[in-house]
Amino acid sequence: MARFIIEGGHRLCGEITPQGAKNEALEVISAVLLTGEPVTLSNIPEILDVKNLIELLKGMGVKVKRLSRGMYTFQADEVDTDYIETEEFVQKCAKLRGSVMVVGPLLGRFGHAWFAKPGGDKIGRRRVDTHLDGMVNLGAQMDYDPSRRAFHLTSEGRLTGRYMLLDEASVTGTANIVMAAVLAKGTTTIYNAACEPYVQQLCRMLNKMGAFIDGVGSNLLRVHGVEKLHGTLHKILPDMIEVGSFIGMAALNQSALTIKDVNYRELGIIPDQFRRLGVRLEQRGDDIFVPAQDTYEIDSFLDGSIMTIADAPWPGLTPDLLSVMLVVATQCKGSVLIHQKMFESRLFFVDKLIDMGAQIILCDPHRAVVIGHDHRITLKASRMVSPDIRAGIAMLIAAMSARGTSTIDNIEQIDRGYENIEARLNALGAHITRE
Repeated sequence: MARFIIEGGHRLCGEITPQGAKNEALEVISAVLLTGEPVTLSNIPEILDVKNLIELLKGMGVKVKRLSRGMYTFQADEVDTDYIETEEFVQKCAKLRGSVMVVGPLLGRFGHAWFAKPGGDKIGRRRVDTHLDGMVNLGAQMDYDPSRRAFHLTSEGRLTGRYMLLDEASVTGTANIVMAAVLAKGTTTIYNAACEPYVQQLCRMLNKMGAFIDGVGSNLLRVHGVEKLHGTLHKILPDMIEVGSFIGMAALNQSALTIKDVNYRELGIIPDQFRRLGVRLEQRGDDIFVPAQDTYEIDSFLDGSIMTIADAPWPGLTPDLLSVMLVVATQCKGSVLIHQKMFESRLFFVDKLIDMGAQIILCDPHRAVVIGHDHRITLKASRMVSPDIRAGIAMLIAAMSARGTSTIDNIEQIDRGYENIEARLNALGAHITRE
């Protein structure tokens, strides 16, 4: 098990380019299972979760060729349909959160798939009902195998499109249902669909492959089933979570930083949410420049009440950035309520920030009040353990601004979402060592 040793207190300076979007990559890589023709994907982040998914596809018989860094060609013309029924395959899926995304393509194209209880972050219960209800609505039969702790989904012939109203606007649930529906008979109407850029990108890629999906970008999708799909080329968006992480990193370290090629129009309200914390941002073409500031003053609402920053389905604020924004707020001027609505355990890492000297009141598993130090009191170095990807990067940002040398254990969680992060940040002036 690896760890980071971080010498805090160093200002950052320079330019950094975000990696490809992790969440989009997991979806579009899974979508290659829908055709036997070659699919070439570029700007793939070479992070642990993505590498593990690619290895899972190789084990299924998918031909994978790495053309250059971040660019791969996949061809699923000889998928081993016997192997995907084995206990070995189910157990591999259970260890990888992203494996849930192969269920829709396998069921839609081959008529059977196992849905293993997924692993991943320790951020509380993550429901899979939306995925399974969607598959059953399309005509799949579902049985639970207690020995494998997995659901077995089968269909006799093609799935059949129908109207469905999702119980929640699940990003992965929407993506999985769309991938199952593209080869179904008739039209599938999905209301309360997630409309995050990741889902939009998946739909655009599928349309280039010959699918017929309309309503892309809205919460009402219509998937008109087709007989088969063909190959395509597709470029993955920059990771908006990395963009937000770098904004927070610059702010907490009072540093000037340029974030390159961010695809600004796809960032939604992320820049404005950081502005609510007093962080000045400048859009320069498709780059973001974060100037160095001595102080960051948190806004209040127009009636003078305390600012609340909460996650919400797109185009609301992504929950993946609340951990970063909470850490930034510890050194702002003023107070803010951070409301994490979607995951009940994602704020529990704040006890480590309190140990570092942050003034935070954890109200319940979903809400924390942060009273900013306005850089008058510097965070103190500490020893921490990363419980999940986003808390891990928030801890790293905190340690970079802290007085002294900090240690973060279990950094494999950070590696799942951030590619070669210590080298990229050291190039900006950070002092991070991997052991």
